[in-house]
Amino acid sequence: MGGRQSLGLPPGTGPHQVACTDVMVGLKQKSSFFRLYYPCLPHESTEQPLWIPEYQYCCGLVEFLNLKSRWWATLFNIAYGSCKVPVSWNGPFKSTGSKFPLIIFSHGLGAFRTLYSSVCMEMASRGFIVVAVEHRDRSASATYFYKAESLGSECPEAYLEKEWIAFQKMQAGQKEFHLRNSQVHQRANECVRALGLMRDINSGKTVTNILHSGFELSALKNSIDLDKVAVMGHSFGGATALLALIKDDLFKCAVTLDAWMFPVRDDLFSKIRKPVLFINSEKFQTPTSVTKMKRLSSRNSQTKIITILGSVHQSQTDFTFLVGAVLSKVFETRGTIDPYVGLEISNQASLAFLQKHLDLKEEFHQWNDLLEGIGNHVIPEAPFLLSSL
Repeated sequence: MGGRQSLGLPPGTGPHQVACTDVMVGLKQKSSFFRLYYPCLPHESTEQPLWIPEYQYCCGLVEFLNLKSRWWATLFNIAYGSCKVPVSWNGPFKSTGSKFPLIIFSHGLGAFRTLYSSVCMEMASRGFIVVAVEHRDRSASATYFYKAESLGSECPEAYLEKEWIAFQKMQAGQKEFHLRNSQVHQRANECVRALGLMRDINSGKTVTNILHSGFELSALKNSIDLDKVAVMGHSFGGATALLALIKDDLFKCAVTLDAWMFPVRDDLFSKIRKPVLFINSEKFQTPTSVTKMKRLSSRNSQTKIITILGSVHQSQTDFTFLVGAVLSKVFETRGTIDPYVGLEISNQASLAFLQKHLDLKEEFHQWNDLLEGIGNHVIPEAPFLLSSL
Protein backbone atom coordinates (compact mmCIF):
# COMPACT_ATOMS: atom_id res chain seq x y z
CA MET A 1 0.00 0.00 0.00
CA GLY A 2 1.68 3.17 -1.14
CA GLY A 3 0.68 6.73 -0.28
CA ARG A 4 0.51 9.90 -2.34
CA GLN A 5 0.93 13.43 -1.11
CA SER A 6 -0.82 15.63 -3.71
CA LEU A 7 -4.33 16.94 -3.05
CA GLY A 8 -7.14 15.58 -5.19
CA LEU A 9 -9.83 12.91 -5.27
CA PRO A 10 -8.40 9.47 -6.13
CA PRO A 11 -10.03 7.82 -9.15
CA GLY A 12 -11.34 4.28 -8.92
CA THR A 13 -8.72 1.54 -9.14
CA GLY A 14 -10.91 -1.25 -10.52
CA PRO A 15 -11.17 -2.51 -14.10
CA HIS A 16 -14.23 -0.44 -15.02
CA GLN A 17 -14.30 3.17 -16.13
CA VAL A 18 -16.84 5.11 -14.06
CA ALA A 19 -19.51 7.65 -14.92
CA CYS A 20 -22.17 9.36 -12.86
CA THR A 21 -25.35 11.36 -13.21
CA ASP A 22 -27.81 13.08 -10.87
CA VAL A 23 -31.35 11.78 -10.52
CA MET A 24 -34.40 13.44 -8.99
CA VAL A 25 -37.74 11.67 -9.10
CA GLY A 26 -40.93 13.27 -7.80
CA LEU A 27 -41.91 16.65 -6.46
CA LYS A 28 -41.27 18.74 -3.37
CA GLN A 29 -39.63 17.30 -0.27
CA LYS A 30 -40.93 13.80 -0.97
CA SER A 31 -38.84 13.59 -4.13
CA SER A 32 -35.94 11.14 -4.28
CA PHE A 33 -32.58 12.71 -5.05
CA PHE A 34 -29.33 10.85 -5.59
CA ARG A 35 -26.09 10.69 -7.50
CA LEU A 36 -25.83 7.51 -9.54
CA TYR A 37 -22.37 6.01 -10.16
CA TYR A 38 -22.05 3.20 -12.70
CA PRO A 39 -19.51 1.40 -14.94
CA CYS A 40 -19.31 3.09 -18.32
CA LEU A 41 -17.95 2.50 -21.80
CA PRO A 42 -14.88 4.30 -23.12
CA HIS A 43 -15.90 7.47 -24.96
CA GLU A 44 -14.52 10.77 -26.17
CA SER A 45 -16.20 13.21 -23.78
CA THR A 46 -13.98 14.61 -21.03
CA GLU A 47 -16.74 16.38 -19.07
CA GLN A 48 -16.52 15.78 -15.31
CA PRO A 49 -18.98 16.83 -12.59
CA LEU A 50 -18.25 19.41 -9.90
CA TRP A 51 -17.49 18.01 -6.46
CA ILE A 52 -19.55 20.73 -4.73
CA PRO A 53 -22.37 21.29 -7.21
CA GLU A 54 -23.59 24.71 -6.00
CA TYR A 55 -22.65 27.57 -3.68
CA GLN A 56 -25.57 26.84 -1.31
CA TYR A 57 -23.79 23.66 -0.22
CA CYS A 58 -20.83 25.77 0.93
CA CYS A 59 -23.22 27.94 2.95
CA GLY A 60 -24.72 24.82 4.50
CA LEU A 61 -21.31 23.48 5.48
CA VAL A 62 -20.63 26.78 7.28
CA GLU A 63 -23.88 26.37 9.24
CA PHE A 64 -23.12 22.75 10.09
CA LEU A 65 -19.57 23.56 11.25
CA ASN A 66 -20.96 26.47 13.29
CA LEU A 67 -18.50 28.92 11.77
CA LYS A 68 -19.41 32.46 12.74
CA SER A 69 -18.42 34.28 9.57
CA ARG A 70 -20.16 33.82 6.25
CA TRP A 71 -16.81 34.50 4.63
CA TRP A 72 -16.08 30.81 5.20
CA ALA A 73 -18.64 29.95 2.52
CA THR A 74 -16.84 32.20 0.06
CA LEU A 75 -13.53 30.65 1.08
CA PHE A 76 -14.87 27.12 0.59
CA ASN A 77 -16.30 28.11 -2.77
CA ILE A 78 -13.00 29.62 -3.90
CA ALA A 79 -11.05 26.61 -2.69
CA TYR A 80 -13.36 23.83 -3.88
CA GLY A 81 -15.99 25.34 -6.19
CA SER A 82 -14.08 24.30 -9.29
CA CYS A 83 -12.94 20.91 -7.97
CA LYS A 84 -13.99 18.09 -10.28
CA VAL A 85 -14.78 14.45 -9.57
CA PRO A 86 -12.59 12.21 -11.79
CA VAL A 87 -15.46 10.38 -13.48
CA SER A 88 -17.33 10.86 -16.72
CA TRP A 89 -20.49 12.99 -16.49
CA ASN A 90 -23.42 11.13 -18.09
CA GLY A 91 -21.11 8.68 -19.82
CA PRO A 92 -22.60 5.71 -21.71
CA PHE A 93 -23.58 2.80 -19.49
CA LYS A 94 -21.47 -0.34 -19.87
CA SER A 95 -23.94 -3.09 -20.69
CA THR A 96 -22.13 -6.41 -20.35
CA GLY A 97 -24.97 -8.88 -20.67
CA SER A 98 -24.60 -9.73 -16.99
CA LYS A 99 -26.07 -7.84 -14.03
CA PHE A 100 -24.27 -5.54 -11.60
CA PRO A 101 -24.72 -5.67 -7.82
CA LEU A 102 -26.22 -2.57 -6.20
CA ILE A 103 -25.15 -0.38 -3.26
CA ILE A 104 -27.38 2.27 -1.68
CA PHE A 105 -25.14 4.81 0.11
CA SER A 106 -26.23 7.14 2.93
CA HIS A 107 -24.25 10.29 3.78
CA GLY A 108 -23.38 11.58 7.25
CA LEU A 109 -24.74 14.51 9.25
CA GLY A 110 -24.00 17.81 7.52
CA ALA A 111 -22.87 16.11 4.31
CA PHE A 112 -24.61 15.60 0.95
CA ARG A 113 -24.63 13.26 -2.02
CA THR A 114 -21.18 14.09 -3.46
CA LEU A 115 -18.95 14.11 -0.36
CA TYR A 116 -18.19 10.38 -0.57
CA SER A 117 -17.24 10.35 -4.24
CA SER A 118 -13.94 8.59 -3.54
CA VAL A 119 -15.71 5.59 -1.98
CA CYS A 120 -18.53 5.51 -4.53
CA MET A 121 -16.12 5.78 -7.48
CA GLU A 122 -14.08 2.86 -6.20
CA MET A 123 -17.13 0.65 -5.73
CA ALA A 124 -18.38 1.48 -9.24
CA SER A 125 -14.93 0.79 -10.71
CA ARG A 126 -15.17 -2.67 -9.12
CA GLY A 127 -18.45 -3.45 -10.85
CA PHE A 128 -21.17 -2.02 -8.60
CA ILE A 129 -23.96 0.40 -9.39
CA VAL A 130 -23.97 2.91 -6.53
CA VAL A 131 -26.84 5.18 -5.50
CA ALA A 132 -25.62 8.00 -3.21
CA VAL A 133 -28.79 9.39 -1.63
CA GLU A 134 -29.15 13.06 -0.66
CA HIS A 135 -31.39 13.04 2.38
CA ARG A 136 -34.40 15.35 2.82
CA ASP A 137 -34.58 15.22 6.65
CA ARG A 138 -32.59 18.46 7.10
CA SER A 139 -29.50 16.50 8.13
CA ALA A 140 -27.78 17.39 4.85
CA SER A 141 -25.83 20.64 4.90
CA ALA A 142 -28.22 21.68 2.13
CA THR A 143 -30.47 20.10 -0.45
CA TYR A 144 -33.19 21.25 -2.82
CA PHE A 145 -36.31 20.27 -4.68
CA TYR A 146 -38.36 21.80 -7.48
CA LYS A 147 -41.71 23.46 -7.00
CA ALA A 148 -44.51 21.61 -8.74
CA GLU A 149 -45.81 24.65 -10.58
CA SER A 150 -42.40 25.26 -12.15
CA LEU A 151 -42.17 21.89 -13.84
CA GLY A 152 -42.83 21.23 -17.47
CA SER A 153 -42.30 17.94 -19.26
CA GLU A 154 -39.63 19.39 -21.52
CA CYS A 155 -38.46 22.24 -19.31
CA PRO A 156 -34.64 22.32 -18.96
CA GLU A 157 -33.34 22.19 -15.41
CA ALA A 158 -31.84 25.69 -15.74
CA TYR A 159 -35.37 27.16 -16.02
CA LEU A 160 -36.90 25.32 -13.06
CA GLU A 161 -37.43 27.07 -9.74
CA LYS A 162 -35.47 25.50 -6.88
CA GLU A 163 -36.46 25.58 -3.25
CA TRP A 164 -33.64 24.91 -0.81
CA ILE A 165 -33.91 22.92 2.42
CA ALA A 166 -31.52 24.24 5.06
CA PHE A 167 -29.57 22.21 7.60
CA GLN A 168 -31.46 21.95 10.91
CA LYS A 169 -29.37 22.96 13.91
CA MET A 170 -30.18 21.81 17.42
CA GLN A 171 -32.22 24.34 19.38
CA ALA A 172 -31.75 25.19 23.04
CA GLY A 173 -33.60 22.67 25.19
CA GLN A 174 -34.26 20.31 22.28
CA LYS A 175 -33.85 16.60 22.96
CA GLU A 176 -31.27 15.37 20.46
CA PHE A 177 -32.30 11.73 20.51
CA HIS A 178 -35.90 12.60 19.59
CA LEU A 179 -34.72 14.62 16.57
CA ARG A 180 -32.07 12.18 15.39
CA ASN A 181 -34.28 9.11 15.82
CA SER A 182 -36.98 10.75 13.71
CA GLN A 183 -34.39 11.69 11.10
CA VAL A 184 -32.81 8.25 10.94
CA HIS A 185 -36.19 6.67 10.19
CA GLN A 186 -36.82 9.16 7.38
CA ARG A 187 -33.33 8.53 6.05
CA ALA A 188 -33.79 4.74 6.05
CA ASN A 189 -37.14 5.16 4.29
CA GLU A 190 -35.42 7.30 1.65
CA CYS A 191 -32.88 4.51 1.10
CA VAL A 192 -35.73 2.03 0.71
CA ARG A 193 -37.45 4.41 -1.73
CA ALA A 194 -34.25 4.73 -3.78
CA LEU A 195 -34.00 0.95 -3.88
CA GLY A 196 -37.59 0.79 -5.10
CA LEU A 197 -36.80 3.21 -7.91
CA MET A 198 -33.82 1.12 -8.97
CA ARG A 199 -36.07 -1.95 -8.97
CA ASP A 200 -38.54 -0.11 -11.23
CA ILE A 201 -35.75 1.03 -13.57
CA ASN A 202 -34.40 -2.50 -13.76
CA SER A 203 -37.84 -3.89 -14.63
CA GLY A 204 -38.24 -1.44 -17.51
CA LYS A 205 -40.82 0.85 -15.91
CA THR A 206 -40.65 4.49 -16.97
CA VAL A 207 -38.96 6.52 -14.21
CA THR A 208 -38.82 10.23 -15.04
CA ASN A 209 -35.70 12.10 -13.98
CA ILE A 210 -36.91 15.70 -13.73
CA LEU A 211 -33.33 16.96 -13.94
CA HIS A 212 -33.16 15.95 -17.62
CA SER A 213 -29.49 15.19 -17.04
CA GLY A 214 -28.76 13.70 -20.44
CA PHE A 215 -28.50 10.11 -19.22
CA GLU A 216 -31.30 7.70 -20.05
CA LEU A 217 -32.22 5.62 -17.02
CA SER A 218 -33.76 3.04 -19.35
CA ALA A 219 -30.18 2.02 -20.24
CA LEU A 220 -30.08 0.19 -16.89
CA LYS A 221 -32.99 -2.13 -17.74
CA ASN A 222 -32.21 -5.73 -16.74
CA SER A 223 -28.70 -4.71 -15.63
CA ILE A 224 -29.13 -4.66 -11.83
CA ASP A 225 -28.85 -7.86 -9.78
CA LEU A 226 -31.54 -7.39 -7.14
CA ASP A 227 -30.36 -10.54 -5.37
CA LYS A 228 -27.10 -8.73 -4.62
CA VAL A 229 -28.01 -5.49 -2.84
CA ALA A 230 -26.14 -3.87 0.06
CA VAL A 231 -26.60 -0.67 2.03
CA MET A 232 -23.63 1.44 3.07
CA GLY A 233 -23.14 4.69 4.97
CA HIS A 234 -20.85 6.91 7.02
CA SER A 235 -21.56 8.16 10.55
CA PHE A 236 -25.29 9.07 10.62
CA GLY A 237 -25.41 7.17 7.34
CA GLY A 238 -24.06 4.12 9.17
CA ALA A 239 -26.99 4.25 11.58
CA THR A 240 -29.26 4.72 8.56
CA ALA A 241 -27.80 1.59 6.95
CA LEU A 242 -28.54 -0.48 10.05
CA LEU A 243 -32.16 0.63 10.10
CA ALA A 244 -32.54 0.07 6.36
CA LEU A 245 -31.59 -3.59 6.89
CA ILE A 246 -34.75 -3.96 8.96
CA LYS A 247 -37.00 -2.01 6.61
CA ASP A 248 -36.35 -3.87 3.33
CA ASP A 249 -35.46 -7.53 2.96
CA LEU A 250 -33.73 -6.90 -0.38
CA PHE A 251 -30.78 -5.51 1.57
CA LYS A 252 -28.55 -8.55 2.20
CA CYS A 253 -25.90 -6.84 4.35
CA ALA A 254 -24.59 -3.47 5.49
CA VAL A 255 -21.20 -1.75 5.55
CA THR A 256 -20.97 1.07 8.06
CA LEU A 257 -18.09 3.55 8.04
CA ASP A 258 -17.57 4.87 11.58
CA ALA A 259 -21.25 4.45 12.40
CA TRP A 260 -22.88 6.93 14.79
CA MET A 261 -24.92 4.51 16.89
CA PHE A 262 -26.72 7.11 19.02
CA PRO A 263 -29.83 7.66 16.80
CA VAL A 264 -30.94 4.00 16.77
CA ARG A 265 -33.22 2.89 19.59
CA ASP A 266 -31.75 0.05 21.66
CA ASP A 267 -34.70 -2.30 21.16
CA LEU A 268 -34.20 -2.25 17.38
CA PHE A 269 -30.81 -3.97 17.55
CA SER A 270 -32.52 -7.31 18.24
CA LYS A 271 -34.22 -7.00 14.83
CA ILE A 272 -30.95 -6.67 12.90
CA ARG A 273 -30.15 -10.24 11.88
CA LYS A 274 -28.16 -9.71 8.69
CA PRO A 275 -24.36 -9.35 8.50
CA VAL A 276 -22.85 -5.94 9.22
CA LEU A 277 -19.28 -4.74 8.74
CA PHE A 278 -18.29 -1.94 11.10
CA ILE A 279 -15.19 -0.10 9.85
CA ASN A 280 -14.28 2.34 12.61
CA SER A 281 -11.79 5.15 12.90
CA GLU A 282 -9.47 5.20 15.88
CA LYS A 283 -10.61 8.48 17.41
CA PHE A 284 -14.42 8.66 17.14
CA GLN A 285 -16.14 5.72 18.79
CA THR A 286 -17.21 5.56 22.44
CA PRO A 287 -17.35 2.44 24.64
CA THR A 288 -21.16 2.71 24.56
CA SER A 289 -21.24 2.62 20.76
CA VAL A 290 -18.79 -0.25 20.55
CA THR A 291 -20.87 -2.21 23.08
CA LYS A 292 -23.87 -1.84 20.74
CA MET A 293 -21.76 -3.10 17.82
CA LYS A 294 -20.59 -6.07 19.89
CA ARG A 295 -24.19 -6.88 20.76
CA LEU A 296 -24.77 -7.44 17.04
CA SER A 297 -21.55 -9.39 16.47
CA SER A 298 -22.30 -11.67 19.45
CA ARG A 299 -25.53 -12.79 17.76
CA ASN A 300 -24.11 -13.12 14.25
CA SER A 301 -20.60 -14.45 13.71
CA GLN A 302 -20.60 -12.87 10.22
CA THR A 303 -20.85 -9.36 11.69
CA LYS A 304 -17.34 -7.91 11.95
CA ILE A 305 -15.83 -4.92 13.75
CA ILE A 306 -12.46 -3.50 12.73
CA THR A 307 -10.61 -0.25 13.42
CA ILE A 308 -8.21 1.55 11.10
CA LEU A 309 -5.41 2.89 13.27
CA GLY A 310 -4.33 6.47 12.74
CA SER A 311 -7.67 7.44 11.20
CA VAL A 312 -10.20 10.06 12.31
CA HIS A 313 -13.92 10.43 11.63
CA GLN A 314 -13.41 12.45 8.45
CA SER A 315 -10.87 9.94 7.07
CA GLN A 316 -13.75 8.18 5.30
CA THR A 317 -14.95 11.32 3.50
CA ASP A 318 -13.56 13.20 0.51
CA PHE A 319 -12.38 16.04 2.76
CA THR A 320 -9.39 13.98 3.83
CA PHE A 321 -8.01 14.19 0.27
CA LEU A 322 -8.78 17.82 -0.46
CA VAL A 323 -7.91 19.75 2.69
CA GLY A 324 -4.30 20.84 3.13
CA ALA A 325 -2.13 20.44 6.21
CA VAL A 326 -3.20 23.65 7.97
CA LEU A 327 -6.98 23.31 7.52
CA SER A 328 -6.83 19.58 8.23
CA LYS A 329 -5.64 20.41 11.74
CA VAL A 330 -8.42 22.97 12.21
CA PHE A 331 -11.21 20.66 11.01
CA GLU A 332 -9.61 17.29 11.92
CA THR A 333 -9.98 15.88 8.43
CA ARG A 334 -6.85 13.74 8.62
CA GLY A 335 -5.29 11.44 11.15
CA THR A 336 -1.73 10.13 11.16
CA ILE A 337 -2.41 7.50 8.50
CA ASP A 338 -1.85 8.47 4.87
CA PRO A 339 -5.39 9.17 3.58
CA TYR A 340 -4.87 7.07 0.44
CA VAL A 341 -3.71 4.12 2.53
CA GLY A 342 -6.71 4.52 4.84
CA LEU A 343 -9.11 4.58 1.90
CA GLU A 344 -7.49 1.51 0.39
CA ILE A 345 -7.89 -0.48 3.62
CA SER A 346 -11.51 0.60 4.03
CA ASN A 347 -12.42 -0.19 0.42
CA GLN A 348 -10.65 -3.54 0.38
CA ALA A 349 -12.33 -4.65 3.62
CA SER A 350 -15.70 -3.52 2.21
CA LEU A 351 -15.16 -5.44 -1.03
CA ALA A 352 -14.12 -8.62 0.79
CA PHE A 353 -17.23 -8.40 2.97
CA LEU A 354 -19.52 -7.71 0.02
CA GLN A 355 -18.11 -10.63 -1.96
CA LYS A 356 -18.83 -12.99 0.90
CA HIS A 357 -22.39 -11.85 1.60
CA LEU A 358 -23.54 -11.00 -1.91
CA ASP A 359 -22.00 -14.20 -3.32
CA LEU A 360 -19.88 -12.33 -5.88
CA LYS A 361 -17.59 -14.15 -8.28
CA GLU A 362 -14.65 -11.78 -7.92
CA GLU A 363 -11.18 -11.83 -6.36
CA PHE A 364 -12.08 -9.66 -3.37
CA HIS A 365 -11.57 -12.59 -0.98
CA GLN A 366 -7.83 -11.81 -1.19
CA TRP A 367 -8.55 -9.16 1.45
CA ASN A 368 -10.46 -11.44 3.85
CA ASP A 369 -7.78 -11.03 6.54
CA LEU A 370 -8.81 -7.40 6.94
CA LEU A 371 -12.23 -8.58 8.14
CA GLU A 372 -10.49 -10.23 11.11
CA GLY A 373 -8.45 -7.11 11.83
CA ILE A 374 -5.28 -8.65 10.43
CA GLY A 375 -2.95 -6.38 8.47
CA ASN A 376 -1.04 -3.13 8.62
CA HIS A 377 -2.90 -0.26 10.32
CA VAL A 378 -5.90 -2.39 11.26
CA ILE A 379 -7.01 -4.16 14.45
CA PRO A 380 -10.06 -6.27 15.36
CA GLU A 381 -12.90 -4.62 17.25
CA ALA A 382 -12.11 -1.17 18.66
CA PRO A 383 -9.83 0.62 21.13
CA PHE A 384 -11.79 2.30 23.91
CA LEU A 385 -10.92 5.90 23.15
CA LEU A 386 -13.38 8.58 24.16
CA SER A 387 -14.98 10.61 21.39
CA SER A 388 -15.52 14.33 21.46
CA LEU A 389 -19.09 13.74 20.25
